[in-house]
Amino acid sequence: MSDFKQDSQDLLKYLGGKENISAVSHCATRMRFVLVDSTKANQEMIEKIPAVKGIFTQAGQFQVIIGNKVSDFYNAFIGISGIEGVSKDQAKIAAKQNQSFLQRLVGTLAEVFAPIIPAIVVGGLLLGFRNILEGIQFSALNNQTIVQVSQFWNGVNSFLWLICEAIFHFLPVGITWSIAKKMGTTQILGIVLGITLVSPQLLNAYAVATTAAKDIPFWDFGFFKIDMIGYQAQVIPAMLAGFMLCYLEKFFRKIIPESISMIFVPLFSLVPTVLAAHVILGPVGWKIGSAVSTFVSFGLASSVNWLFGALFGFLYAPLVITGLHHMLLALDLQMIADFGGTNFWPMVALSNIAQGSAVLAIIFLHRGNKEEEQVSVPAMISCYLGVTEPAMFGINLKYLYSFVAAMIGSGIAGMISTLFGVTANSVGVGGLPAILSIKPQYWLQYGICMLIAIVVPFLLTVIFRKQNILNKIDRVSN
Repeated sequence: MSDFKQDSQDLLKYLGGKENISAVSHCATRMRFVLVDSTKANQEMIEKIPAVKGIFTQAGQFQVIIGNKVSDFYNAFIGISGIEGVSKDQAKIAAKQNQSFLQRLVGTLAEVFAPIIPAIVVGGLLLGFRNILEGIQFSALNNQTIVQVSQFWNGVNSFLWLICEAIFHFLPVGITWSIAKKMGTTQILGIVLGITLVSPQLLNAYAVATTAAKDIPFWDFGFFKIDMIGYQAQVIPAMLAGFMLCYLEKFFRKIIPESISMIFVPLFSLVPTVLAAHVILGPVGWKIGSAVSTFVSFGLASSVNWLFGALFGFLYAPLVITGLHHMLLALDLQMIADFGGTNFWPMVALSNIAQGSAVLAIIFLHRGNKEEEQVSVPAMISCYLGVTEPAMFGINLKYLYSFVAAMIGSGIAGMISTLFGVTANSVGVGGLPAILSIKPQYWLQYGICMLIAIVVPFLLTVIFRKQNILNKIDRVSN
């Protein structure tokens, strides 16, 4: 802790002093500050502090990248400043005072989807592996698939579907649970609500299109009927129902006496929500989700799809800076539900690769700079494995020209990916491992796109630095 005494004193000073800090917490690699007045923070001097690997502002928080020793730095800072630390959740609540409505909306969506991402990533990897087993005909196997010639792998393939089905078909359960957790309401009610959307007694959502209207089961209440349709893999219906449940629970907790709240709050919250989910929210949400995914799919198949792919690839990294990229996960999942795959995820992974390649070029250009390599090398590896923030905030945004080079490389790779029609089975691990989530028939095309995302950003970063293009702090004499 004593190693960070001077750095902590300097950080406190350049943040504007104790009186300018309303909350402080830390995560795995970053110090998170909620500042009273962010303009008082001397960003230039903060970046010169030896322990600081980078800074950025996101979701109303001023975040300082420290690295793996952030907990030691945090303890030193708390000891010197005398400020009592808070949890990450408390810091997020405090940060909302600095956020616009859009920032709060994006933050809410991010916090809803963040807890379920690990399951989605696992599901994507398993779907990719299952496609190898059942979707590729190998010449060495007389043009048969692995499951056709091996009973063992046929059993493995069938067993793995148990996990994939639980993750994707029953996704609404995870969404409604996560919303309840985020909103601070009863989580088990969120789980129960999600189950009512995917119950086996309902007609599976995937079977609706092939089932005649007269054959759709229904609840008969005498003077009206409700179709018994499930919402497997549907995102928007689950989100609408989840938020309704939470707001009803909060409302009834305010007006129902505490002595009987355990009985009547769950009853009055859950039953109306389940009814509304199957009568209004579910059908409306399904139509909205289908309309959005159909519109996007039409754009990706249009004569100007190359332009869409180029713009998406070019702009994805800036979206990460704003936090707006979290909203795309819902669209990915909706397209997977409607069309059996997504064209967005391949471009997201290419953007990750491009950012890592730009950092690789910085490592090459600054070889021998041991101090910077403590940030750049781990950041590059992290990028190639799908996590871009350390690379973007610690290296590329600092130099700018490398960030733009990565954007250009990502844009070109995104354009080629769209022209090839590269499709992923699901969201998976970003960066280089993303190829496991790509449908096998597109592996060659995606391999070309990955090569572009590696080579173009690297070369452009070197050229930009040598020619002093967009280069203000790393200039080279010609």
